[in-house]
Amino acid sequence: MAMDKNEIPEWLSREVPLLGADGVRRLTQSSVLLFGAGGVGGYVAEGLVRAGIGRLTVVDHDVIAESNLNRQIITDTLNVGRPKADELCARAVRINPSLEARPLRLRADADNTQGIIDGAAPDFICDAIDTVTAKLLIIEEAKRRGIGVISCMGTGNKLDAAALRIGDISKTSVCPLARVMRRELRERGISGVDVLWSPEEPIRTGSRTPATVSYVPAVAGLLMAGYIIQKILNII
Repeated sequence: MAMDKNEIPEWLSREVPLLGADGVRRLTQSSVLLFGAGGVGGYVAEGLVRAGIGRLTVVDHDVIAESNLNRQIITDTLNVGRPKADELCARAVRINPSLEARPLRLRADADNTQGIIDGAAPDFICDAIDTVTAKLLIIEEAKRRGIGVISCMGTGNKLDAAALRIGDISKTSVCPLARVMRRELRERGISGVDVLWSPEEPIRTGSRTPATVSYVPAVAGLLMAGYIIQKILNII
C-alpha cells in the first residue's frame, strides 16, 4: 500500500528532530538515479533508502561474483550470480516496502544514458561506476539538465577511510582517476562537479586489479548518501 504523501511512518520518526517533518516528507517524495550497485553504490543506496527516499532507479549490468563478498552490502553466499541491480532493489524494498525501486540491467553508454536519465526523472544523480567514458556522459547529461550530480573517484588500493572527502573536482589531488576526469571535464568546458575522493596515496600491490577492503567503499558510499540527502534538502 502506498504511503500518504503527508504521512511520516514510525520507522522514520527519529529523523524528524534532525530534518524536520517537512524535510522527511521531501525525502519520501524525492527520486535518485544511481549508476553502479557495487561496493560504493550499494552503500549509497543503503543510506538513501534508510533515510526514506521515495524512488530509486539503479543502473548496473553486472552480476554478483564471489569476489564481491568482502565489500558489497547486497551480496551473500546465496545470491552469487544474480543481477546486482535486481538484488539491490529487492533489498531496498525489504527495508521500505513503500519505495519505488526500479532496476535497469544496463551498461551506461552513449546510446542509452540520455534515455535512462529522462526515464528516471531524478532529483539527483549519483555516479558510482568505474568507467571514465560513462562517468563523463553521466556528468555531462546531468549538467545539461540542471540536475544535481556527484561522482565517485578511486577508492581502490586505499586503507584510510578517514581521508575520504567530498569537494569540487578542481581541488582534488593524488587520485589517478580524478586526474583524468579533471582533464576531460576541462576539455568539455564542464566545471562545478563535486566528487568523493581521497588524498591518500594508493598502495602499490603489483596487481592490475584494484585491491579493496570491507570498510573503505562502505564509508565512501555513506558519505555520498549523506551529501545527496543534504543537497535534496538544501542543507548544503
